[in-house]
Amino acid sequence: MQMPLMAFGLTFGLAFLLSLGLTPLTRILGERWGLVAVPGGRRKHDRPVARIGGIPVYIAFVVAVLASQLLVIGPHQAASLPSSLQIVRFDGKEIIRLTGLLMGGTIIFLAGLYDDWRELSPLPQYIAQIIAAAVAVFFLILIEYVNNPFTGQQTPDFAYPITVTLSLFWLGLMMNTVNWLDGVDGLAAGVVAISCVVLFINGVFRLDPPQYSVALLPMALLGATLGFLPFNFAPARIFLGSGAYFLGFTLGVLSIIGGAKMASILLVMGLPLLDFAWQIVNRLARGQSPLQGDRGHLHFRLVDTGLSPRQIVIGYYLFSAVFGGLALAIPSRLYKLVAMIVMAVLSLIGFAWLSRHGASKSDLAE
Repeated sequence: MQMPLMAFGLTFGLAFLLSLGLTPLTRILGERWGLVAVPGGRRKHDRPVARIGGIPVYIAFVVAVLASQLLVIGPHQAASLPSSLQIVRFDGKEIIRLTGLLMGGTIIFLAGLYDDWRELSPLPQYIAQIIAAAVAVFFLILIEYVNNPFTGQQTPDFAYPITVTLSLFWLGLMMNTVNWLDGVDGLAAGVVAISCVVLFINGVFRLDPPQYSVALLPMALLGATLGFLPFNFAPARIFLGSGAYFLGFTLGVLSIIGGAKMASILLVMGLPLLDFAWQIVNRLARGQSPLQGDRGHLHFRLVDTGLSPRQIVIGYYLFSAVFGGLALAIPSRLYKLVAMIVMAVLSLIGFAWLSRHGASKSDLAE
C-alpha cells in the first residue's frame, strides 16, 4: 500500500493556512468585542490580550478534517484519484467515531467559547466536559482493553461499565490537563503539536497495517496548532483561552481511536499529566478545592524562579519530544513502562525541589 503523501500534505497545509490566516482576524475581533484577558491574577502579561484563540484552531481543524474525507474511499470503491491522494478506509466504524469526535469537539468548543465570553464557574465547565465525553463514548470512542506490558499481550475486553468509565475519565483528564497546561505563551499548543507528530508517525509507520485514514486527523490538528503558534508564542498576541479544552478533547480522542497510541501519549504528555496530579494532591493537602486555580503549576513555578517564558516552553518541548521519541523508538511495552517510571521519578524530584525552593523563598520574604 503506497503512502498517500499528498493527501497528508494537503490536509496539513489546509489546516495550517486556515489557522494562520484566521488567527490575526480573530485577534482583532477579540479586542474589538472586549474578549480579552486583562493583566493580573495568575498570568503576568502586561497588556490586554485577546483570549478567543480557540476559534481559528477549531475552524481550521474541522474544515481540514471534512475536506480530507473527500480523499477517503471504501475498500471496494473504485479509485478516482491518484494513489498519492487516495486513502482507503478499512474500518466501517471509523466514520461513526469521526462523527463523535466532531460532535463532541463542537460541544466543548462552544462551551469554551461561552466561557471566554461569560467566564463560567467550574461546575458548568465540568458538566460541558462530561457531555462532550459522553457524546464521544456514544459514538464508539471507547477504551475497550489495554496491552499488558509484562506479557506483551492484549487484555480481555473490559466489561462495558468499566469501558465507559475509563473512556470518560481519560477524556476528562486530557481536557483538564491541556487546559491547566495553558499558562505560558505557546506551551499548550506546542506540546499538543508534538503529540500530533508522535500520533501520526505511530499510525503510519508503527502499525501493521498502517492507519492512513486515521492519520489524517493528527495531521489536521498539527496544522491547526502550528498555524496558531506564531501568534501565541511569547510574547503572545492572542491566547488560546478555553480552546485548550477543545485541544485536550481532540487529543484524548485521537489517542483512543488510533490503535496502541495511548502509551505514546502518556510519554509525550507525561510531564503535564504528572503536574496535574501533583496539583490535585497539593491542593487537597492544603484543604483547598482542587478546582481552585493558583500559581502552583510547574510552569508558573518556573516563571517565579526567573526563567523566561520562552526558556520554559522550549524546555517543555524538548522534554515532550525526547519522551515522545522514546515512545516511537522503543518496541517493547515493558521498556515503555520503564521509561514512564523514569520520567515520573525525574518529574517528581523536580516538583519536590521547586516546592521546597518556593517555600524557602516565602520564608525569606517573611
